[in-house]
Amino acid sequence: MMVKRNALGRGLGALIDDAEKIQKGAGISEIDLSKIEANPFQPRTKFDEDALQELATSIKEIGLVQPITLRKIAEDKYQIIAGERRFRASQLAGMTSIPAYVRKAKDDGMLEMALVENIQREDLDAIEIGLSYQRLMEELGYTQEELSSRVGKKRSTIANYMRLLKLPAVIQKGLIDKEISMGHARAIINIEDADTQIMIFEQIVKHGFSVRKVEEIVRDLNNGGEKDAAKVVKEKFPKAFETVKHQLTSIFNSRVGFSMDEKGKGKITIPFKSEKDLERIVKIIENQK
Repeated sequence: MMVKRNALGRGLGALIDDAEKIQKGAGISEIDLSKIEANPFQPRTKFDEDALQELATSIKEIGLVQPITLRKIAEDKYQIIAGERRFRASQLAGMTSIPAYVRKAKDDGMLEMALVENIQREDLDAIEIGLSYQRLMEELGYTQEELSSRVGKKRSTIANYMRLLKLPAVIQKGLIDKEISMGHARAIINIEDADTQIMIFEQIVKHGFSVRKVEEIVRDLNNGGEKDAAKVVKEKFPKAFETVKHQLTSIFNSRVGFSMDEKGKGKITIPFKSEKDLERIVKIIENQK
């Protein structure tokens, strides 16, 4: 079976399509931390140590979701354009290298064209789109209003995508892997506490909550109607449905999503991590015939 190659299958490097047409190395490279220096013009001089340690712990567990951006200033020497906090956290995590975009000092026009063109693609996931907006604002100095005009999107749309980048890395990865939808993520982000956000995410994956259900949970939490967040998300499917879900998860070796509304209507989702993984799932389905 031929499967169309999409941006997700190629990873975050898909943010810059046809990289060789833009400049050599415009995609994501793995750069040794020892070859990177901070930007002397970085306006921020103090970083919250607790927040850095939390990010370092996340990087140890699941890696760095958002690459940093570097400028090559000499042979085997790079300077940070954007992402010094991620750079410092990677050092704390004991990493020896870091994923990075490497660009020339004067390629702003080419970078803008590449990112704006790719934002229009239909096969980028929400995190990839949010990263594109972030790069345009961080590296080219656009405000959200200016960016709205450049890409032809409403300011609120841009803000919604960029807010997703504030979610814990494990939730961002779940969004990339299609374990949850953007609707789920937009509901979760209205909770301020990161631990509660992660707890709700885990319950969505486990029980297949609909977006509407998650919105209700978040609304109840924010209204103080339920002090114990764990009690809010305790709802489970009837045992028969739980059994079916576990059987499907076992068959496909993937976290199968199972959601159902009050009327008994629902859907089953089978997430896949790559094109190869999708082909594996398709073969399993074909063998069931």
